[in-house]
Amino acid sequence: MLTTYIYDGSFEGFLSAVFTYFERRPKQVQIVQEKRYQPDAFAGVLTVTSDENQAERVWRGLKKKMSSQGLSTIYSCYLSELPCFEHILLNCIIRIFEDKRRVEADFSCTFMLQLSQIARKVGREKHRFEAFVRFEKQANGLFYAGIEPDFNVLPLIAPHFTRRYADQPWLIFDIRRSYGIHYDLQSVQEVHIAESKNRGNSSAKISYDDKEAQYQLLWQDYFRHVNIPQRKNMKLHRQHVPLRYVKNMAEIVNI
Repeated sequence: MLTTYIYDGSFEGFLSAVFTYFERRPKQVQIVQEKRYQPDAFAGVLTVTSDENQAERVWRGLKKKMSSQGLSTIYSCYLSELPCFEHILLNCIIRIFEDKRRVEADFSCTFMLQLSQIARKVGREKHRFEAFVRFEKQANGLFYAGIEPDFNVLPLIAPHFTRRYADQPWLIFDIRRSYGIHYDLQSVQEVHIAESKNRGNSSAKISYDDKEAQYQLLWQDYFRHVNIPQRKNMKLHRQHVPLRYVKNMAEIVNI
């Protein structure tokens, strides 16, 4: 009989569900986030409480069996939020713990291959947003950037922006997921904003600095002057800067 483990959606919660699997060893199991769970009359249900100690035990075990790159791959797959990621991760972790060899690079295993492919996609998204985030100065001196990534890359890009913009307070807000990361010149903290009618409008409640519009015009003017109309190649441009990023980039908003 299939058993469904329901967890709260956090990484700690997922690792707690993995711990519960190894503790109980059901024949068939699926791990599902609470918000995605669809009742099934033919499956048993167990709600797994997020447990820091259990999650830490699983993570310590993975550290002994994997390289630091392999651990990053596990976390990146979790951040992908793809509907299948729990199934892939659970099967990979089972294989990692039960095989005496290091199997993180064994791509003859379908699950290991899928894990690597998903992690690469998340990695590409991370690098793009490290390049494409555009800050806008608010009236209170905070630099704000709204983004809408396909994957949940905020935890991955936080170190880059903390190093690069260590001398100014900033907030990068994921509009799609209604949360952001805020740097206050000391540390980075997660901030959450409740759902609202303005969720799709990244500037719904923002008061901009008086000079911000001038800076944006300057960016756009610079872009027009360095652009060579005769060599315009929109197909190539979209390969490097997909259209879904353009609306949050002031310098090419009118392209």
